[in-house]
Amino acid sequence: MIDSASYRETGSASGGTHALFGQTMGYVAASAGFFALGAYLARDASAGWTFVGFIAALACLFCMNFTRQSASASTGLLFAVGLLLGVAMSPTIAYYAGANPQALWQAGGGTALFMAGCGAIGYATRRDLSGLARASFWALVALIMFGVLLIFVNIPGGSLAYSILGLVVFAGLTMSDFQRLRRSTDIDSAPLMAASIFLDALNVFQFLLGLFSRNNR
Repeated sequence: MIDSASYRETGSASGGTHALFGQTMGYVAASAGFFALGAYLARDASAGWTFVGFIAALACLFCMNFTRQSASASTGLLFAVGLLLGVAMSPTIAYYAGANPQALWQAGGGTALFMAGCGAIGYATRRDLSGLARASFWALVALIMFGVLLIFVNIPGGSLAYSILGLVVFAGLTMSDFQRLRRSTDIDSAPLMAASIFLDALNVFQFLLGLFSRNNR
């Protein structure tokens, strides 16, 4: 016999999880829209706006840690992050749109498939991925150091290895983020979770853009 109280509690938790998932993914989609808007508005801006956009976006992400109790403030900051990162990446997108538009579309489609696949795995798996999240975080730190090294040292095949390793790292981060999304029922955490997933997708897009631009040369 199924206890009615337990059933209601389980149903309530499931409903909260589904509501959080829907709201989070809605925020991710809206952030992507603001990203596209920022890239369009800054399409003719100088490369110096890249630095300004990244710094301002980082400031907004930092501020989101202090606005968790205000859904409207967190949401506004999230959309500002999308807009500012669009401004920051506008020179890159404008360059590829003119020089190699095929790589741009391939990276966009590949990002959608990558996020759907890794997200589905992370959301569906019952295995605890907290260990994977920690390993992926430290792998990301090592990847950043490797990227800095590539700026100063010419390593044959280094950029290719950097892109491939980046995709591996963000596969782990994406899966762990989606599992965290499934396990939470706190609707107020939707903007922060959306920011994390949006940043996963943006990094995957950049790594795939690097790979596809190599293949289309």
